[in-house]
Amino acid sequence: MGSPEFKDRTGDPLAGHPSTLRPLTGDLVAAVLAHRGHPVAGGADGALVGRWADGHIWFLRAGDAGELLQVRTVAAHAFAVEDVPRLHDFCNTWNRDRFWPKAFVHVDDAGRARVCGEVITDLERGVTPHQLDRLLDRGISAGCRLAAEVGRLVGTGRP
Repeated sequence: MGSPEFKDRTGDPLAGHPSTLRPLTGDLVAAVLAHRGHPVAGGADGALVGRWADGHIWFLRAGDAGELLQVRTVAAHAFAVEDVPRLHDFCNTWNRDRFWPKAFVHVDDAGRARVCGEVITDLERGVTPHQLDRLLDRGISAGCRLAAEVGRLVGTGRP
């Protein structure tokens, strides 16, 4: 997954001087999440995913060189397609009132609507493990807040 030249002899992507910028790699993301005690599973596409109380969170790398960190939350509750206009209102209010994460509605092929949140950070110049830890922590906590708010919509009849 990652570049071996940025690991020490033990293969630990967190080893080395703490202020040294490293390229964003899947190994580095996985190591920082593991250091925090967050269990995640890896997919064939290189994405990592974990389950939190009210949803799933994906940790993805995007961009030509994988330099963009994307933390995507998918709230656990699914809504009917008829709820989409009200979910759009919820997301618009969320996006107006909060900086992170960007909220949007996704309708799957089965017609279920889910609220998703997304935080994207450009790390083209590199990142220290400490910086990545802070970014991941903020992405997780903001995503969990969004998913919890979506969970409160269940049964209220008013997203």
